[in-house]
Amino acid sequence: MEELGRLTPEQQQTAERHRIIIILDDVRSMQNVGSIFRTCDAFAAEALYLCGYTPQPPHRDIHKTALGATETVPWQHYTTVEEAITAAKEKGYRILAVEQAHGSIPLQQVQQRERIALILGNEVTGVSDAGLNMADGCVEIPQWGAKHSLNVSVTAGVALWEMVRDRV
Repeated sequence: MEELGRLTPEQQQTAERHRIIIILDDVRSMQNVGSIFRTCDAFAAEALYLCGYTPQPPHRDIHKTALGATETVPWQHYTTVEEAITAAKEKGYRILAVEQAHGSIPLQQVQQRERIALILGNEVTGVSDAGLNMADGCVEIPQWGAKHSLNVSVTAGVALWEMVRDRV
């Protein structure tokens, strides 16, 4: 770790973080959850909120893909996405659903100068109606392929990179 200039898990827990929260709205796959933990660690997200039936640590399938990030990323579980969004709003976060929806704006147009919480939805149904109704807006990742969708863990990586890239 030292030769790469990386923080230890202990140092990471107190290190400065980007003012970004990821909210997982009923994500079902433990591998996706583990991968998103790892991505949140890589981009120093402030927190990860797990909602509804989104699996939570400890679980071996989450740990398998998280590679220890469950110990370095602050996380909380909320019974509903509404509770998670309310908690983020109370901390002054603007809530954006990452979803292809009427009126959504391209992700690259978001000015990351404020606290932002990104809602990522279920692998099949996307962000719930409850999440969409409470969001301050929707953003989408421009795509040109036939499928017009990305795996939720890939979406997390693209979205987090776009939020922090101007700060590097």
